[in-house]
Amino acid sequence: MPQVSTAEREVAQLIAEAVNLDVDPSEIDPEQALYREGLGLDSIDLLEISLVISKKYGFQIRSGDPDNIKTFSSLRALTQTIETRRTK
Repeated sequence: MPQVSTAEREVAQLIAEAVNLDVDPSEIDPEQALYREGLGLDSIDLLEISLVISKKYGFQIRSGDPDNIKTFSSLRALTQTIETRRTK
């Protein structure tokens, strides 16, 4: 499995708690797809994660944002988005 940064571990924990994953956050591959295949999240899960991100990091991920496909493509991509857009 690829190296996981501290920020990626934090976001993996956030995802696991937000959607009650049956997977240990440390076992989430940072390059694995989050949506459908891969981790198996659905659109409701992504909404829940977006709400938690908004509260914790101070920015919103809007549902119509065309960058969402890239943002939620993997743990690594989501973490990079958080790192560049966070206000908290």
